[in-house]
Amino acid sequence: MTVSQTIKTPASAITIPYSRFRPTGNAATYVSQALESGRVQGDGPFSKKSEELLTEITKSPRVVLTSSGTDALEMAAILAGISPGDEVIMPSFTFVSSANAIVLRGGVPVFVDIDPRTLNVNPKAIKAAISSRTKAIMPVHYAGVACDMGAIMEIAREHQLKIIEDAAHGMGATWNGQHLGAIGDFGALSFHETKNIVAGEGGALLVNDARAFERCEVVRDKGTNRKQFLRGEVDRYTWVDIGSSFLPGELQAALLASQLENIEEINAARVVIWNRYHAALAPLEARGQIQRPFIPEGVVHNGHIYWIVLKDGESREAVRRALSQKGIQATSHYECLHKAPIAARFARVSHQGLPVTERVVKSILRLPLFGQMTERETEFVIDALQGAVGSAAGG
Repeated sequence: MTVSQTIKTPASAITIPYSRFRPTGNAATYVSQALESGRVQGDGPFSKKSEELLTEITKSPRVVLTSSGTDALEMAAILAGISPGDEVIMPSFTFVSSANAIVLRGGVPVFVDIDPRTLNVNPKAIKAAISSRTKAIMPVHYAGVACDMGAIMEIAREHQLKIIEDAAHGMGATWNGQHLGAIGDFGALSFHETKNIVAGEGGALLVNDARAFERCEVVRDKGTNRKQFLRGEVDRYTWVDIGSSFLPGELQAALLASQLENIEEINAARVVIWNRYHAALAPLEARGQIQRPFIPEGVVHNGHIYWIVLKDGESREAVRRALSQKGIQATSHYECLHKAPIAARFARVSHQGLPVTERVVKSILRLPLFGQMTERETEFVIDALQGAVGSAAGG
């Protein structure tokens, strides 16, 4: 597995889950309309509506819906021209989809360390890992907080590298006013049930490289020129490129459209909860008992994850058990991809090692955070956490 599992608490014992989705706005109406239309395959009116909303929000010049964030990454790898032996530098602290998208093209993920403050990929580690085979950089915007894109873009320009942003956590978040995923050559968004904006499953690819605009619709549609046929540009469609079935259905798109219409309210509600945590837990950080998230200058986050880092794995597990006993579902996160059983076969690891990643993986804890979480629930988590951290520290 690439993601740590939570302690198995009976569902009936969970008072506050890690995540909970409840539809907002026109969700039921839009899904009903899609069903009543009798047309639930992809590329219908709700797909077009969602793509228009995403274009308006992200300011990316070309947006295409996909069945998942994973699909968006796999499309990006194709469009970026990743070929056998090409290296793509990325953090080990990420979901397996980031690496798989490269491996499936015959490329080689090169795992590097993260910044200890943001848990995002460290630009210095990127620079040190560049080789003659490096083709691209894949920054992963962890928890909806932007990577140091200024430094990363400078490295990419200097070495003529593509940038594929894994912005699965980043819907609605920005770096210096630019939406995450719309900064590099390509950007992948996710609308999985645990994300801020939900389509059940679902994703989107932001195509910011004009040379890939036409090809992206072919790759998404099984490598065919079907879109040209539907527009009357050709009299029949056929196989013209590599590709796959990356297109989501209309039911997903209908739910997504309803969420995107309410993105400001959805993200604002999460940020309120995030801010409550951040203010209340400041004394624990001041005493050196935890590390809180750090938001760099020029970054606007979306309240996707509130994490803390404990002093070690033993402390993390003690705190997690204590919260679980109170019905609070707090979770760890990624396991080190560079230590996965299959990594030695398909990837390489920076010669500098990954000490920050290995420490964080053992000691990170994510707190419950969802839009409908009440102030009373938040305070209950805070009180329980303060007690658990004090006990773990021997206080």
